[in-house]
Amino acid sequence: MRPRLLTSALCLGFLLVMSGPAAKAQPRAPENIAPQHITIPQSARIQPGQLAEMVRSGHAPTILQVGFTTLFEEAHIPGAIHAGPAVSGTGMALLRKTTAHLDRHKLIVIYCGCCPWPKCPNIRPAFEALRKMGFTNVKALYIPHNFGTDWVNHGYPTVKEA
Repeated sequence: MRPRLLTSALCLGFLLVMSGPAAKAQPRAPENIAPQHITIPQSARIQPGQLAEMVRSGHAPTILQVGFTTLFEEAHIPGAIHAGPAVSGTGMALLRKTTAHLDRHKLIVIYCGCCPWPKCPNIRPAFEALRKMGFTNVKALYIPHNFGTDWVNHGYPTVKEA
């Protein structure tokens, strides 16, 4: 399946599951939670072209994919480490384990790309968790649409396992 179609299907599936009957029994996020573009300030974002240049030049920072395993396996940024979907407790535990040994002051770039930036369930929780863990130089890769559209389709460096 093409990256764009799979990404869209996964995002739609997640949204459908979260809005179905079972979701009624789960606690909901407060309505006043700010969307991604407000919660993650412009100064804490990195553009795809900028990160791609760092990867190509061999000067890439630590890159953590904080999205779904399927997306990582389909295609990811070279050198990226899958740190689990931050929307889940298991994913958050993997993020903590993955970052436990990292320098709290070196640049870390996180990304997901499962769906449009304001709807991504993973990027904001990962960003906030890393900041609470004492990381002082965390950037979020700004992916306005999805990883396929905003990274793969631009010809930026990609590793495909599938």
